[in-house]
Amino acid sequence: MADFRLTDDDHALADGVRAGTRRALAKAITLIESVKPEHQTRAEVLLDDLLPNTGQAFRVGITGVPGVGKSTFIEALGMQLIEQGHRVAVLAVDPSSSVTGGSILGDKTRMDQLSMREEAFIRPSPSSGSLGGVAEKTREAMLLCEAAGFDVIIVETVGVGQSETTVAGMTDCFVLLQLPNAGDDLQAIKKGVVELADIVVFNKADIDPVAADRGAAQMRSALAMLRPSSANWQPPVLTVSATRRIAMADFWATAEQYRQAMSESGELAAKRRRQSQAWMWQLIDSGLRARFRRQPSVATALPKLTEAVEAGLTTPAAAARRLLDMPGHAFDNLKFD
Repeated sequence: MADFRLTDDDHALADGVRAGTRRALAKAITLIESVKPEHQTRAEVLLDDLLPNTGQAFRVGITGVPGVGKSTFIEALGMQLIEQGHRVAVLAVDPSSSVTGGSILGDKTRMDQLSMREEAFIRPSPSSGSLGGVAEKTREAMLLCEAAGFDVIIVETVGVGQSETTVAGMTDCFVLLQLPNAGDDLQAIKKGVVELADIVVFNKADIDPVAADRGAAQMRSALAMLRPSSANWQPPVLTVSATRRIAMADFWATAEQYRQAMSESGELAAKRRRQSQAWMWQLIDSGLRARFRRQPSVATALPKLTEAVEAGLTTPAAAARRLLDMPGHAFDNLKFD
């Protein structure tokens, strides 16, 4: 990487983020979300400058199917945390349309009480087709929020199925929200996301307490059949009502117990190291793909080979091999500056 330096404007932006200025934080996140190459370069330098101010927050991922009450749960939790003296940042990801690419970005309006608090920062972002139910730049946005002094970072995912488990790879504590009457224990085992959950919560328990207790019991049985990801933590199953603020304090106490257990065992630090390395390789993979497609030889051959694959004139494997092995290999002239 070339020796890029912060401009005067970016110095002021970094200082504003460190001071916890909401406008500066919002502007910095907009910068990292930009697809313009010059903005991406500035964003990398800005993040490097702010990196010493990151890493102290508790990162919590919240996932669950649409309708489980994620936004209501997060608002109830956020208000409770603020009352305890915390500063809370919420990175809420809205699904983008596969047709128009647009996104409603309505999470901020669904958290109307939390959005009015100075101790909270809510940033809705479109998923833009990213796998894992999180926006492409969620990790960088999380670092910026930490640099701004928010000590609890909550990432709300789209909640579209098993592909959204990417959030577990960027947070400290992965929370799965469930609905009562959502299925039996065999169905629970089938959901790969359950294996990644650090805490399972049945929300809306006030609507049908019997069903909530039954669902929680079935989930405990399902979890007992799975090998826990940590020798120091067995994922608990809780029942709450975010709307009526019932048992939300119990949930946070459990989350704090998880953080303490994982910190004392050294697993939390190790987990973050693995996440950083995985993040690096993900960026390498996406960067190589983008650079490959920009190579003149690939750009020339790709349309014809794509048509041939669609027409059944060649196999995808053969087409890929031709692109990768063609004279003047696309990777031969890659420059990493």
